[in-house]
Amino acid sequence: MKILKTLEDSVSIASRRPIVDFVPRPRPGRRLGIQQRLFLLQVSLFAFLMVILAGIQVYVLQQSVRQEYGERALLISRTVAQIPSVVAAFGDPDPSKVINPLVNSIRRQVGADFIVVGNRQEIRLAHPLPDRLGRTMVGGDNVEPLAGREIINVAIGSMGASIRGKVPVFDPSGNVIGVVSTGYLLPTTQSSAAQVSLALLPWFGLGLVFALISSVWLSRRIKREMWNLEPEQIAALVLQHRSVLSALQEGVLVVDRDGKVQLANPRAAQMLGIPHDLAIPLAVREVWPDLYQSGLLSTEYVENELLRIRTLPVLVGVFRMSNGQHVVTFRDRAEIMQVAEELTQTKRYADLLRAQTHEFMNRLHTIAGLIQLGKPTDALGVIRSEVSQSGAVRNLISSIEVPRLAALIIGKYERARELGIRLELESGSSLQSGWEKVSEALELIVGNLVENAFEAVLEQPRGSTSQVVVMIGEDPEGLQIEVRDNGRGVPIPLRNRMFERGVSSKGEGRGLGLSLAKQQTEGLGGTLQHFNRGGLTVFQVSLPSLASTHP
Repeated sequence: MKILKTLEDSVSIASRRPIVDFVPRPRPGRRLGIQQRLFLLQVSLFAFLMVILAGIQVYVLQQSVRQEYGERALLISRTVAQIPSVVAAFGDPDPSKVINPLVNSIRRQVGADFIVVGNRQEIRLAHPLPDRLGRTMVGGDNVEPLAGREIINVAIGSMGASIRGKVPVFDPSGNVIGVVSTGYLLPTTQSSAAQVSLALLPWFGLGLVFALISSVWLSRRIKREMWNLEPEQIAALVLQHRSVLSALQEGVLVVDRDGKVQLANPRAAQMLGIPHDLAIPLAVREVWPDLYQSGLLSTEYVENELLRIRTLPVLVGVFRMSNGQHVVTFRDRAEIMQVAEELTQTKRYADLLRAQTHEFMNRLHTIAGLIQLGKPTDALGVIRSEVSQSGAVRNLISSIEVPRLAALIIGKYERARELGIRLELESGSSLQSGWEKVSEALELIVGNLVENAFEAVLEQPRGSTSQVVVMIGEDPEGLQIEVRDNGRGVPIPLRNRMFERGVSSKGEGRGLGLSLAKQQTEGLGGTLQHFNRGGLTVFQVSLPSLASTHP
């Protein structure tokens, strides 16, 4: 059991170590870390969005500037077309002498690139460049103005591409006699948009700086939230986590503060009867009522607490995590007890072999020494004494027809001789071979009770006689086994709990033998009792007949 305790302590200590000690290390020379990747991703995304937004802003601004210049040009053309002197000059022999100076003066005052006035035949009557007077207007967009409609459009004229506002000129009778075209060259509008865009550029730069700072802060925060792990390490941990949980023979649950099951490994789902298609989280009170009612989920640390899953007894461990959740581990009690029994049985066999080895070595040394001293008769007497004692023991157990139990009693005799204890098999003890089918259980019951008696009598003061008596008898109703010793007895505070696992007056790590004996006894349908008789401590086992327990 010391081995089990050591393993439990190791697991307990390991479970409390920081998780970063056990994560896979990133491969050298691989991609950038998550912090650098997040930083570059956010900066690239922000820069991309900034470029798109800047492009949209410039486009909208250009359209707005063009619309503004177009409406301004249309207003100027409308104003010029309504000047009485301009309308009247259309009837003069040389209208350009009146119209051109007046229109150019207006052009300079309003800041337009050009104001062109043409007659019905599209001949220029006013133009910023004198050499182009009298020539045909260029652009091919006078159809609608000459039809009596105002327009704003972009066209390529004699001065280049421009935004134009064109208005018809009406005579007093309402007939179209000409057209006024005011325009702004496109480079002018583009430069205005560029100036506004340059004014916005510092704000875009400030936004980019903010993106850089926020990216650094966010990437560092995310890295801390992920325990400074890289995505590859997290993926490896998840894979290991699933594999380990699936491989465990113990059931594992993770229960949150609200009593909800957040995780259940396959073994836990199997033992609790949780279907694979059932959604998590589940309420503990529905899945495992005994655990919910036990109050273990309000504790910090519990080990080997006995609970039941329906009718199945299990040993439960509860570990509280730093976030308030609880890890609950549990295993079939029968499996653990079977392992403990195997360890106990192995230890018992080793003790018996060691006792026999010591005893026979002592006898051989004695015989060898007598022969060397030239006393063969005394050596022969020692040999005859050993043969006689062995024969007496064999005679006593001759009525024990279960070989494993008989061998156990012989081994205990040797062990008692080594310890200086007087072990007796009560006269009349017998056991028929029919009990051989439960020989393993009988061996464990008798072996643990006798070993417990040995430990009890060894606590007596030096010089006292240590005696252990074993009685095995059967009748039609079943089997009776008694182990009596003249030790100090069970301390009063422990008498009501002596058969519980881990309860012992001999210190920590003990208290398994009587628990195993009681479990095996009850497994055969019997009872194990403790009482005092005539100053002796008595452990009495009563088992029903095999006919009633194994029909």
